[in-house]
Amino acid sequence: MVTKYRSILVTVLFLGFAGLSHLQADETTSVAKIDGSGPGWVSLGKADFAKVNSADDTWSFKGDEIHCTGKPVSVMRTQKQYTNFELVCEWRHMKDAGNSGIFVWTIPASLESLKGPGLPQGIEVQVLDLGYKDAFEQGGKRKADWFTCHGDVFPVGASKMKAFTPAIEYSDEDGAPYKVGQPKSTRSFPTQRLTHPHGEWNHYYVRAINGEVRLWVNGEEVNGGRDCQPATGYLALEAEAAPVQFRNLRIRELP
Repeated sequence: MVTKYRSILVTVLFLGFAGLSHLQADETTSVAKIDGSGPGWVSLGKADFAKVNSADDTWSFKGDEIHCTGKPVSVMRTQKQYTNFELVCEWRHMKDAGNSGIFVWTIPASLESLKGPGLPQGIEVQVLDLGYKDAFEQGGKRKADWFTCHGDVFPVGASKMKAFTPAIEYSDEDGAPYKVGQPKSTRSFPTQRLTHPHGEWNHYYVRAINGEVRLWVNGEEVNGGRDCQPATGYLALEAEAAPVQFRNLRIRELP
């Protein structure tokens, strides 16, 4: 598994809380290895989640870890809805090419409509193993030019979001440039590729405030979007065909 990547050749415009700020992907970015300790942070455990359309054994709680079998394709949601908040968690895939995600501001009606396997509508923070790209490309038969394995953020269904980075140029291991996304895409792509391979823990810090969501991967701010609609809803963890584990899931509500 390749875990070292060349610099990303891109300059991205981010809309900050106080105005416009420029962020270049090959420069030092905002570092925030927040562990969820301090005033206002609370742990999310078994009592904080409700079953939606998963099987009884899809999710299990073992200490501060949440284990997921990946089957069926489904979610479990939090007991309450959130508007402005910070969220931290660690995750790791247990098999190559695993797929999962964390839904932010999940639309309640979309959860209620899930009577069988399927996923809800909301803003998804992708949780994808590095092997997913290799499996998709099938040895070079096609190019992964519409997703990455490093923390894509995108709206699903009726949700809306304006992507910070709708299109980006990366470099292959041999230095050849390739583009991902389109200028008008609602899917936002990370400015750095920092995800660890399956079996290793990754750290996410998500900040969701006033319709804007930002993502830090393993301590570095890499992605996000603004003008999200709706900007209130449930958090949901996704099961999508492969075993995945989460741990140290903590949240802090904000005004």
